[in-house]
Amino acid sequence: MAVISELIRSEADGTLSFGDYTLAQKSKLSGFEFEGDSYKVKTFKDITKLEKNESFVYESVPGTAVQHMKVTDRSIEFQVEGEEQAQLTLELEAENEYEVLIDDFHMGVMKTNLGGKLVISVEFNGKPQTVVIRKV
Repeated sequence: MAVISELIRSEADGTLSFGDYTLAQKSKLSGFEFEGDSYKVKTFKDITKLEKNESFVYESVPGTAVQHMKVTDRSIEFQVEGEEQAQLTLELEAENEYEVLIDDFHMGVMKTNLGGKLVISVEFNGKPQTVVIRKV
């Protein structure tokens, strides 16, 4: 897996890929059209952030690269890569429970806060991790 040199792109399988954690300075791209929505990405070594129609979707600290993000009514799935452990924040439905799996390891059921934020930590151990979050 590699960083996304164009910052954000749509994949042939109908998913999104974004982020470049190797950049020393912040880069951003806005107005990326995908399935009728407008996306904005900001990324560099310290943070990666994705917005859809000016609403928060994803943030990682430090920066990451996300491949094949697929979002449905009931789940969100993607592969994520970074240089060190990262804290990921995702915008989901407020006050709902979600089952979280990281590389097929069941992390448990977590509840989003009033704002719909779900925060997880991911360790990379030199390889990308697959994250699956399913509404319970």
